[in-house]
Order: sequence, then structure tokens, then C-alpha cells
Amino acid sequence: MKLRYILYTLVFSLSGIPSIVLAEDKPNIVIILSDDQGYADVSYNPHSPPEVSTPNIDALAHSSIICTEGYTSGHVCSTTRAGLMTGRYQQRFGIYTAGEGGSGVPLDEVFIPQRLKPGGYVSGALGKWHLGLTKEYHAMNRGFDEFYGFMGRGAHPYFDHSDMDHPIYRGFKPINEEGYLTTRITEEAVDFIDRHKENPFFLYVAYNAVHSPPEAPEEDIKNVTGDKKRDTLMAMIKHLDLGVGEIVNSLKRHDLFDNTLLIFLTDNGGSGAMSANNAPLRGFKQMDYEGGVHVPFVVSWPDQLKGGKKCDVPMWSIDLFATALDAAGLPMPKDKALDGKSILPALKGKTDKLHDELYWSSAGEKGKWAIRSGNWKLVAEKKRTELFDLEKDLGETTDLAAKYPKVVSELTAKYNTWLDEMADPVSKQAKRWKPDVGAPVKKMSNKEKKAAREKKKADRIKEREAKKSSPTPEPSK
Repeated sequence: MKLRYILYTLVFSLSGIPSIVLAEDKPNIVIILSDDQGYADVSYNPHSPPEVSTPNIDALAHSSIICTEGYTSGHVCSTTRAGLMTGRYQQRFGIYTAGEGGSGVPLDEVFIPQRLKPGGYVSGALGKWHLGLTKEYHAMNRGFDEFYGFMGRGAHPYFDHSDMDHPIYRGFKPINEEGYLTTRITEEAVDFIDRHKENPFFLYVAYNAVHSPPEAPEEDIKNVTGDKKRDTLMAMIKHLDLGVGEIVNSLKRHDLFDNTLLIFLTDNGGSGAMSANNAPLRGFKQMDYEGGVHVPFVVSWPDQLKGGKKCDVPMWSIDLFATALDAAGLPMPKDKALDGKSILPALKGKTDKLHDELYWSSAGEKGKWAIRSGNWKLVAEKKRTELFDLEKDLGETTDLAAKYPKVVSELTAKYNTWLDEMADPVSKQAKRWKPDVGAPVKKMSNKEKKAAREKKKADRIKEREAKKSSPTPEPSK
């Protein structure tokens, strides 16, 4: 690889990192994040159904390291993104839900590109941001040099970009845009690589594919499953896969691929509402079962990592921050301690454990949380608590809570100790779910709900008629 950039000294005043002398060819760092993609909606997964075809993602996976125990820190979009961008449990700064994360990560949290600046990195963010709605939370106010994408909530149309209440931005400016959004994000990624090939760069490509709405070019939607939504999802995945292929080809065309740390993963489990397939895992997005947080996770860096193998060390999205700094030869921050660890030692076979435990919590009214410790996984939702041995039961089919009450107690205590250290939710909801006081309320059937609405409406009509017919009361003396 040719020497592209030599940086002699640079003071990173924001973080207090001292001057750093760099005299080596820095790796590029590329994170490709898909959205709501099912665990089996990549065809390198032996459990994928026959309609799934991802030849470009497969080619990348088979030449790289497939992380079979790769997780995300949240079971929905923005929570995972908040943890990924900061390298910290998102709960440390009060982000437990998609609404909290989408409204904005606290401005005193530091994002990956801010830490990479001392290494001379130029940074670009493309696609779905979902980490704040207003200008102060914009990607270019969080360390990125360039931004193309949308800032709004999770979903965005793939064809119609005319809604100026939820626009596509280039930099800080809303733009009128045309084209299929997955393809446009890919084109912007290739253009970024073309323009910055001479200097080290960090490129964050956050596709909104394959999040709802189910939209794809009509000519690509084939009747292969009999389920229109599933068939549309396959067409959406086709364009996502083409995008991954174009990015890889661009890196290779400029002789950058070997010295690029490229990580492909999705932001949470596949969505049941989009007919995703998470086999052999249980559950979907918005759940703490494996199907909600255990995701496709592939790492490539040919100059440093031997590809064509698998790594079964548990790791997760929060680790990507520390991994990027490690690859760039930059020090870990001391002012904002990271919860993530560099995954490079695990990928190089130098360690078989990165974390003692992994934690999930969406707090409050939903009462959903989970903890993984070794092969044990404890999953809770309100009053229900289930224990699974993931080594023997990756599909979480057999609840062992009654058989191993001591393990349940120990894991619950660890989770509670961890949660005590986390911040209160920024939405002001309770950190822990509390059962309702008093007798449980019986749920009404749809028929009963309809009857109640009709009775309420009739009562209001009677009340109005009674007021009209009644005499006006005399004023009191």
C-alpha cells in the first residue's frame, strides 16, 4: 500500500488528547449498517430460505471474519446507533428507547469521528441518522465533515423525497432529491471514496434498507414466496446487497481494500412487520430474545486479519468505537470512559472473552431487559423471567428458570447492579417497571370496546338533549 498521508503533530483540543506523531499509512475505516435486516436474510447463513440471495455480502463474509456471536446494544434502531457512536452503554446517558435516541444524544457525549480527527481522518455519514431531529444534533455538529441523508424518525420513503418536513440533507441544507434511496446512498458512498482516496477516512454508511415502508423498483419485485411484503423485502435486500458490492469494488479499484477496516452489521434483529427471517433465532426487532439483538456481523481488514474464518467470541456494536481507535493507533479516551472493547484481539485469536456480561434494557413501562453472562441468557418482560443456555439452545426454546433459580438470582442481581449505575431515562419514565397496584384489569374484547364507545356516544347525545329541554335555573339568592 502506498503512503497516503503523514501527520506530524496535531492537538485535539476538544478531548485533551496530547499531540500525536503519526508516520504510517493509516487504515480507512468503513462501517456499513443495514436496518432491520433479518439474521437469515443473508444467504451466507445456512438457515436462510431459498428466496434470499446476497452474493456480494456473501463474498465479503467468506473472505472476511464472520462474527457468529455479534450483537447490538439495542433491539431498536436509535438505541443501537447511540451506543455505537459513543462506545458507551446508551443507558449511561439516559437513552433506553427509540424515541429517546431519535430525539437526540446529549451534546456532551463524544462521537467516533471526533476521536479520529487527531489521526487526520476525514469523516462522512450517509443515510439514516436517527440521533437527533434539530440542527445541534446534526451529524456535522457531532464530528462528521460531510453528511448526506435524513435526520428524522426511523422510516423514510425510498422514492418520494419531496416532504420538506422530513427532507434529505446534503450537509446542513435540505435538497430536492430523486432516485431510489438505497441506490443514492451507495452512489454517495462511492463518490466519497473517490474524493478522499488519498487520505485516511472514516465512512459511516447507514442504509435505511430494509426498514419499512416496503418499497422497491417494481421490476425487481418477483413473486417468489406468495407474500407480497416478503417479495418486496427480497427486492430491497437485492439493492442493499448491490450497494455493499459497489462499496467493496470502489475500495478495490483504488487499491484501498486491503488496508480498510470494514465492518458490516445490522442495527437490530429483523422486523416481523416486514416479514423478516431471523432463523434459527427466536423473536424479532423490539424483543430482547436473540432474534431482536443477535445480528449479521462481518469484519474485513486483509492487511491485519486473516479472512475465511469465524469468530465465536461475543461482541457487540458498542465495541466498534474502541475498535476504530485501536485500528487507527489512537489512545482510548480518559474523559469519557468506554464500555466497548476493541474486538481486534478476539479477531486475531489473542483472547476468547471481551466482556463478562452484555446488558439490554428498555426500561419503564415495557419492562424489557436481558443479560448474557457466559452461555447463560436471562430475558425478562414485566413479571415473566426466562433463562436459556445459548450453547445448547440458541433458539431459546427451553426455559430453565425453574431448574436453575440460583442462576436467575445471580444474573438478576448483576443486572440490577448495572442498572443502578445507569442514568435515569431522558423521557422521565421510570428506570424499572413496577407492577400495577391492585387487582389486574380485564382486557376488553373488540366487541366490548365497540359497545362501550357506542354507549358513551349515546350518553353524550342524551345529555345534550336533556340540557336543551331543561328550564334555565334561577340565580341563587
